Amino acid sequence: MTDSVSAEKSVVGSLRLFLAISGVIALLTGLAMMIWPDKVAVTITAILGAYLIVAGVVYIGLGIFGSGKGGWARVGHIALGLLYVVAGIVAFANLQAAALTFAIVTVIFVGVSWIFDGIVSLSLLGSDGSRTWTLLYSILSIIAGIAVISMGIAAVPFFWVLLAISLIVIGILQIVRAITTGKTV
Repeated sequence: MTDSVSAEKSVVGSLRLFLAISGVIALLTGLAMMIWPDKVAVTITAILGAYLIVAGVVYIGLGIFGSGKGGWARVGHIALGLLYVVAGIVAFANLQAAALTFAIVTVIFVGVSWIFDGIVSLSLLGSDGSRTWTLLYSILSIIAGIAVISMGIAAVPFFWVLLAISLIVIGILQIVRAITTGKTV
């Protein structure tokens, strides 16, 4: 076996392993989201809270021990670090409320981004070759964004289920890709 064939098999094997692992993680996460939605939301919030605390401590450390930085940079790092630590502690103080707040903020962000996407797409009408499709996309994007924001908390379960189903489907497809990658059809 030549070195190039061996290297190619190694790359394909690594790719298959990555696809399989990421597929299984996506599939299991999607299933967990459907079976235990509250527990998964709280777990994700706890992970985010832990990240905030660790990142905050790192920023505080950068501010305190960053001797090569100017005074304002050090103060800024410390202030940002304290903000992160406080946000992490607040998240841990009531994980249920923090999970709901995070979900609502995410839904509002999606709604606002859809509105902005629709407006930006409208600005392309003059230069885009497919005016009808661009106009249709823009109008639907703006309407969908307004609808999501108007629904508020009621949109959260819809997005949760949509995300869970997407992860399940993507997970299955990744697993199938892992099985079939590198094989001749």
